Amino acid sequence: MVTLNPYLNFRDNAREAMEFYHSVFGGDLNVSTFADFQSAQDPSENDLVMHAQLDGPGLTLMGADTPKHMDYNGISGFSVSLSGTNDEDATLRGYWDKLADGGTVVQPLEVAPWGDAFGMLVDRFGVSWLVNIGGAAA
Repeated sequence: MVTLNPYLNFRDNAREAMEFYHSVFGGDLNVSTFADFQSAQDPSENDLVMHAQLDGPGLTLMGADTPKHMDYNGISGFSVSLSGTNDEDATLRGYWDKLADGGTVVQPLEVAPWGDAFGMLVDRFGVSWLVNIGGAAA
């Protein structure tokens, strides 16, 4: 089975971000540092995240720190989308509330012209999120 999932790149705060997402989504978080694989080119980066993976209910989210010797242009140009049916309304609204904490709501989570509840936000780490709840009540 092939899967497609987001892989987020950070600069020096991947651990904090992935622990935040763990608090939002639950599941299992595994984190490996550059030191774990003896692969830091700069010893000051030993404790940075080489790979983190969060496996939660219906999702896999990965992330890592970008070493200083590599270009990093921030987090932009994409959004991570969470969607479900009205049966998942409470779960999706709970994710929304947690992701919005310390972030910026771009479009409030409310009923859109197509009948679903839809919202957009940028979380405290600069990641853009879309939430769509199919057939949500007003």
